[in-house]
Amino acid sequence: MRKSILESRIPLTKVELSRIKIRAIRRGSWFKVLSRVERASIDLTLKVVRKVRSLLLAKMLTTIVKKLLDAMESKVARLMREVGCGFTQNLSRIAQKWGNKSAVHWTADSKFAQYLTIMYINTPPMFKT
Repeated sequence: MRKSILESRIPLTKVELSRIKIRAIRRGSWFKVLSRVERASIDLTLKVVRKVRSLLLAKMLTTIVKKLLDAMESKVARLMREVGCGFTQNLSRIAQKWGNKSAVHWTADSKFAQYLTIMYINTPPMFKT
């Protein structure tokens, strides 16, 4: 599966931080998720710094940005990570036991994991185990 935003590097430039801030404000996460101190830290960094070089500041901003990105992650993306990958592995294992040789590649197919996740979301609660 493709790397998620959280697994990739956290951008610590003025442009990237401002993009994340704008997205967080638009999605309503900026004030709900972050404390006043965390919001002020990002705002001050945006006003003063073009690119973060300080290791201490980078660590602090990374935790804040991860917190924001977690809050902004869509329901489908979160469930794909939590449920969909497990479903693809189980179905791939079963299909391989039945003799389907191409089932080995199912675990790497993100679209298949997305399909299974959406099917899981639309399954009535009485059928979920």
